[in-house]
Amino acid sequence: MKPASFSALVLAGCLLGGPSPVSAADASRECAAQVAQWLDPASGEVIASQKVFEQVATGKIVLLGEVHTSEAHHGWQHYMLAALHSRNSNMVVGLEMLPRSVQQVLDDWSAGRLDTGTFLERARWDELWGYDPGLYLPILEFAKLNRLPTVALNIDRELVSRVGAEGWQAVPAGERMGLSDPAPASESYRQSLAELFAYKQSMMNHGGGDAEADLGEIMQSDAFNNFVDAQLTWDRAMAEALAEAYRLEPKAQVVGIVGRGHLEYGYGIPHQLADLGIDDVVVLLPIDADCAGLEPGLADAVFVVDAPSAEAAAPRPRLGVMIENADRGVRVMQVVANSVAEGSGLREGDIIRRAAGFETSTSTALIEVIQRQAPGTWLPLQVERDGRELEIVARFPQTFE
Repeated sequence: MKPASFSALVLAGCLLGGPSPVSAADASRECAAQVAQWLDPASGEVIASQKVFEQVATGKIVLLGEVHTSEAHHGWQHYMLAALHSRNSNMVVGLEMLPRSVQQVLDDWSAGRLDTGTFLERARWDELWGYDPGLYLPILEFAKLNRLPTVALNIDRELVSRVGAEGWQAVPAGERMGLSDPAPASESYRQSLAELFAYKQSMMNHGGGDAEADLGEIMQSDAFNNFVDAQLTWDRAMAEALAEAYRLEPKAQVVGIVGRGHLEYGYGIPHQLADLGIDDVVVLLPIDADCAGLEPGLADAVFVVDAPSAEAAAPRPRLGVMIENADRGVRVMQVVANSVAEGSGLREGDIIRRAAGFETSTSTALIEVIQRQAPGTWLPLQVERDGRELEIVARFPQTFE
């Protein structure tokens, strides 16, 4: 996938924004009574559904955002596909979830030639995306039921990973998977990404540090600029795939199902589409009932969904080892079968000296690093084994269920 620090930053998905136009308490009170209604991000006022769909009808490309793990967000996307299809059955569905290398599999699925199990296996869903397919199957089934052309919007992770490590210009033109040069990020987008970059760095620093302290310095660093290049590569790839679908089917409405971090404030995919000459784009986002993050310019309209249930604590990452403090780090006393640790090659007796670049002089220090890992993260571990030092990479699953 991607090196741990880059992956953790990119997969966070949400860009940090500016101050909210209303207080959190006021937004919460307003939204609690407005679940299942549309809001204008600029004013916070309710918009009639008819007005929203009149606006959507003028968009050649409609982008529906999501948080990848939210059941409510995917339910809303399914509803929107049905609503849009009832108004214009000439539709193409674009999916961030899969790279264009498996386009033929999507074609076979949409044509009704594959059952669910075969599709997931041939699309290498667990390997290439990893999030619960049950969240996406209603959307996929809708496309199959209506025989809608379905387009894989993404690219293979190797390119994004390489750009994140080396920068866009360091990758030869012939090795860019056919992508054209991305439009430069706006200053607002760079600022958002810098805040995200700083926040993640502070979290990696044992939860300390000041995410606001050195943004100017961060924005001059090679690591940050490569991070921006990687995000732009993702945005550009999906924009080009959407634009190609639009040009191949000029009478169709192209509907993109993508993570909201690529859409908010028009920074990502919409910005790249404009650079490609496509301006008739509508961005719609779901927003949880507390209305956190509702700000002018967030999207063309937002739809309020029920907040996630708080009945159970969120699952936490686990490495799968029994450990004890040692003179030079943390000693592995036992490796749990079928765990992340076993899959990474950790062995009993190994001494973990560093994790994600941080010294692990105590068990507590190692546990703190592990608990900060996001789903899908690659965690590099520096290990001493039989007097030799080696690096082991522990890959966490896409969910911590």
